[in-house]
Amino acid sequence: MTDVVVEKKGHVAVVKIEHMKAMNALSTDMYGQLEEAFDEVAAMDDVYCVVLTGSSMVNKKGKTVNSFVAGADISEMSTLSVEEGKKFGNNGNRVCWKIENFKRPVIAAINGFCLGGGCELAMSCDIRLASDNALFGQPEVGLGITPGCGGTQRLARIVGLGKAKELIYTARGNYTAQQALEMGLVNYVYPLEQLMDEAMKLAEEIAAQAPIAVALCKEAINVGMQTDLNSALKLEGNIFGECFATEDQKYGMAYFLDKNKEKPAKEFKNK
Repeated sequence: MTDVVVEKKGHVAVVKIEHMKAMNALSTDMYGQLEEAFDEVAAMDDVYCVVLTGSSMVNKKGKTVNSFVAGADISEMSTLSVEEGKKFGNNGNRVCWKIENFKRPVIAAINGFCLGGGCELAMSCDIRLASDNALFGQPEVGLGITPGCGGTQRLARIVGLGKAKELIYTARGNYTAQQALEMGLVNYVYPLEQLMDEAMKLAEEIAAQAPIAVALCKEAINVGMQTDLNSALKLEGNIFGECFATEDQKYGMAYFLDKNKEKPAKEFKNK
């Protein structure tokens, strides 16, 4: 039985983590399942955007608990040796890097706890939406470890150096969705019951654009952020030129220039 479920909805794939007995904590097995899920989506030629989200459960007190990912699996990490710790961290980093550089945009629909490895996983996504009950933090130093899957690197790039150091040094795990919005960690905050509808609406809006152009934009932004401006602009110019080899460019511009008021809805072919 898998704990990561893939569901295709039109041109959008939803990847849902369903391991609530451990609050969706990321173990070696869970990282493996996430990687397999994204490999599955990568093979779907007509999927143009991905939504990654968590799940919920009713606890013994009858309360519904929601979690995107509450962290890495402490029960697994607690007995690791130095070499095993390096392997665990590098394994998680590989999966997050794969999601960050996935050929399609990935939207994180953060539906609850988003701590430690969960926050790192969310930061590997292109866009982050949060429910109003979501909680954020990098509590690793309170456990005697450092963030190991991008927390010391992506967080500063997203929210700035000072705020990232505050989150990491204090080990707080109680930053609200509104605070995450204010620091730029998430793009939008919605009531929990609206989160997936809003995530799907955004995913469908992205999926309706020219898929090759969107993928090239993702490549240009990701690569450009890691290099100097002059090199990044050269990359952008080359990628811009590549678009003119696609059928979608010819179709998209012809559609724009067509003055027929009754023309059919625009539909790109990913060619």
